[in-house]
Amino acid sequence: MPCASRENARSQREPSLYRQSDVVLGAVQNTAQQIPLFPDDDIVPEQTEPGRMPGFSVRESGRARRLSIKVYPRGRVEVVVPKRTRAAEVASFVAENKDWIRRARESFATHTPPADYSLPQIIHLVAVGRPVRVCYARKSGASSVRYRYANGQLNLSGRTEDRKSCIDAIRRWLAKTAREEFAPQLRSLSRLTGTPYGKLQIRAQRSCWGSRSASGTLSLNLCLLFLDPPLVRYLMIHELCHGRHMNHSLRFWKMVARFEPGYRRLDRALGEGWRQVPAWFGIY
Repeated sequence: MPCASRENARSQREPSLYRQSDVVLGAVQNTAQQIPLFPDDDIVPEQTEPGRMPGFSVRESGRARRLSIKVYPRGRVEVVVPKRTRAAEVASFVAENKDWIRRARESFATHTPPADYSLPQIIHLVAVGRPVRVCYARKSGASSVRYRYANGQLNLSGRTEDRKSCIDAIRRWLAKTAREEFAPQLRSLSRLTGTPYGKLQIRAQRSCWGSRSASGTLSLNLCLLFLDPPLVRYLMIHELCHGRHMNHSLRFWKMVARFEPGYRRLDRALGEGWRQVPAWFGIY
């Protein structure tokens, strides 16, 4: 998906828009304590309980060698920093790039509608045609958030004033639900295509909707729950066919076409599938 990216002063290149070959997926992990970078304007909306997503997040990365900023189409700002970076250094870096951040967000705003980052009251699992009501119950002294699902309602209890704890609990429930819903469909398509697989993993990959390893492990992104059923089916067929052809050769696509004649249209739609993933999940 498109995003604007900028590194710190040690790299003087101008920011550029780019699109990766695979849609970038994956929630922000290891989010550091939020710093109110722009208290004097509306770039960072005020956080309220049970939680509005701040206009930015700070993510520590063991692979990062310098500070960088990414602005995503919905306006979210992610600051990626090397481990053990001081908060004051992060705040200074972002302040220096305040005008660039505003220009990038304004540029995206011309063709991307504003997003609602409030924690959800209803989660629409489009892939399985199921709306789920979400209820929050704060418990004083709690250090985490637990979930309980029953009869179409997801109950979160504990430290619900903490947004990250709520998202983590929802993510655990989504992973469990994705396994329950996708495993039978995957087994059926495996028999149809004649391509067995080893084991199924449900993950929140940052760079793809699904993958298959050389050992036969098939990984599906839990965010597929937010996509239309035909896209989920095509993704499964795509990854299963890699069991016969671990490449994107002509023979691979001929095999995909045998089981999904409309794969070209679906593949293009899958590239825009990030738009169906709710903003509150913190991916873009």
